[in-house]
Amino acid sequence: MDVYSSDRFVLPLPDGHPFPMAKYRRLRERVEAAADDLGISLCEAPRADDEAVLRAHTRGYMERVREGTLSAAEQRRIGFPWSPAMAERTRRVSGATMAALEGAIRGCGVGVNLAGGTHHAHADFGAGYCIFNDSVVAARHVQALGLVRRILVVDLDVHQGNGTADICRDDPSIWTFSMHGARNYPAVKPQSDLDVALPDGCGDEEYLEQLERNLGFAQSRSRAEAVIFLAGADPYAGDRLGYLSLSKAGLAARDQCVLDHCRRHGLPLAISMAGGYAPDVEDIVSIHFRTIELAAALARDPGWYPPAKPLATAACVARRMVEEG
Repeated sequence: MDVYSSDRFVLPLPDGHPFPMAKYRRLRERVEAAADDLGISLCEAPRADDEAVLRAHTRGYMERVREGTLSAAEQRRIGFPWSPAMAERTRRVSGATMAALEGAIRGCGVGVNLAGGTHHAHADFGAGYCIFNDSVVAARHVQALGLVRRILVVDLDVHQGNGTADICRDDPSIWTFSMHGARNYPAVKPQSDLDVALPDGCGDEEYLEQLERNLGFAQSRSRAEAVIFLAGADPYAGDRLGYLSLSKAGLAARDQCVLDHCRRHGLPLAISMAGGYAPDVEDIVSIHFRTIELAAALARDPGWYPPAKPLATAACVARRMVEEG
């Protein structure tokens, strides 16, 4: 299974900033230590070029990010100060999901981005720690290559994927399903193709019932040929921004539900980590690592995903993206 890391491209933050940037390095170290046992090929994230970014974002916004001309208000809305490193990292995060999805379609059926899930980024502005929307960039990348036509975004971050919903509002080829806390950020929630708003304190049993019921509905309506799964760690009961009450076992069951859905329908799958804000970073890392363990087990299952296209390794995908960009 191909796993893409972008933590070498550090986003410098001021002291006391609330975003847990260390989780990316610690997750990559944990995956690296277990890579041989899990059958993982760990690769550096390639860089999304202008053409890829412009499939999801306006030229003006992309240029402001690239050139460092975001206004102070735009930077506050994003939650990160601009820097050349910030502009580079967001390209790598999008490139990781692009490569994970392309590699999944062409190869073993599953690819993972150890970051990503930047679903609050809109076409012409960023918000909520999200700069470019990696899910939409990746979906339109594989569509442009002619690999698939219809894609289902399964967004199980605790916050609604407002940017993804807004960008894809008039695009029936990318079907958006978001299951999130009803009273959580953002205050204004553009309509996804399917929104499931959960009450504060929702626990494992209710959550899993809702997921199983609505995932099948989303598949029947989307007629998807591939899935992008935002496996947020923030529905966890210990998350300081989540307001839901899932256990770690419940989150693992959530992941298995999505993986089983993809197995049942023969759908290639790209997974991004999305949010996680538990006070103890190790809780975030352990939740994400369990997602990766379960995905690797699916990838090792022979014959579940018959690729319709010629096989391409992670290195081949990343190299081609570098050469083209």
